[in-house]
Amino acid sequence: MERSVFLIFLLVLLGSSLVSGQSKIDSAYISYDEEVMVTRFYFSKKFTDFKIPEKEVRYRPNTGLNAGLGFTYQKFTLNVAFPPSFLNPNREKDFPRFLDLQGHFYPVNWMVDFFGQFYSGYKIPDWQGSGNPYLRPDIGLLKVGIHVNYVFFGDRISINAAMHQSEIQKKSAISPLVGFEVYRARVSGDSLIIPEELAPDFNYSRADFMHLGPNVGVLGTLVFGKGFFVTGAFSGNLGAGHSWLDGGNGERESDWSILLGYHFRGYIGYNSSRFGFNLNYVYKNLNLNPIRELEQSADTGNYRFNFVYKIRPGEKFSKTFGKFNPTRIL
Repeated sequence: MERSVFLIFLLVLLGSSLVSGQSKIDSAYISYDEEVMVTRFYFSKKFTDFKIPEKEVRYRPNTGLNAGLGFTYQKFTLNVAFPPSFLNPNREKDFPRFLDLQGHFYPVNWMVDFFGQFYSGYKIPDWQGSGNPYLRPDIGLLKVGIHVNYVFFGDRISINAAMHQSEIQKKSAISPLVGFEVYRARVSGDSLIIPEELAPDFNYSRADFMHLGPNVGVLGTLVFGKGFFVTGAFSGNLGAGHSWLDGGNGERESDWSILLGYHFRGYIGYNSSRFGFNLNYVYKNLNLNPIRELEQSADTGNYRFNFVYKIRPGEKFSKTFGKFNPTRIL
């Protein structure tokens, strides 16, 4: 499965690179120079929660606050981060490792968000008001999906200016969005998922989910002062959901339903030709197909605070990097 996720990741990168070459930005609204390197230092926190609202169950992963470095140059972005122990004193020490891949590609007229997450080890931080956590290192959550939007006026509004700050938005703009999304999810454990203390009517040790359907929304940015901006995007989804269930007594069942969901992106900060900063938040609500009318969701979020400094590398470095730039090779 992990090999498949990396293959999808490369295909998304390829598609984004090809699409980006088909359109041009409106220079009256957006300023861009691909020979400017955007370097960044940032703090971030990624998570994918698993919720069963009726039972007031919210499993949270053993994630923490990450510190990282990254850069954007010639339309290629790379960020590397890790969770320092001194920033995360409340993380469980003996929980299994996990992998969280999120790719956000924003060529002209397109917004492409990719999620490839393999979480192992969950907990309910405050179990029934006791102040103690309910630990489930055996629970695993897999979530793989892609969310694509077409931005009708993408030549006038730049999500890259808000997120990567590799472009500069000169004037305020707004655009409708339309797109499609598809997700595959699985939750499993060595024992039953719903805590027995909640006396559930039924229980299960593994459930698989599929979700796909169209979405529609809006993207807007407000530019004010000398370089300050607020950017937001919201899209709602109406999709078909399917589930496969392994019950605690060995029974299997499956079902279909129509589900609503949403995807939100918010950015606020300052962006200039030399430096910038921004606070951003990306959140995807993925409602899973109810099992015996029991609603569930796997919701993904990413908080990030970036400090940005821009430089212009020398001509020799620029030519050498261009030869090995993955976006150009693909």
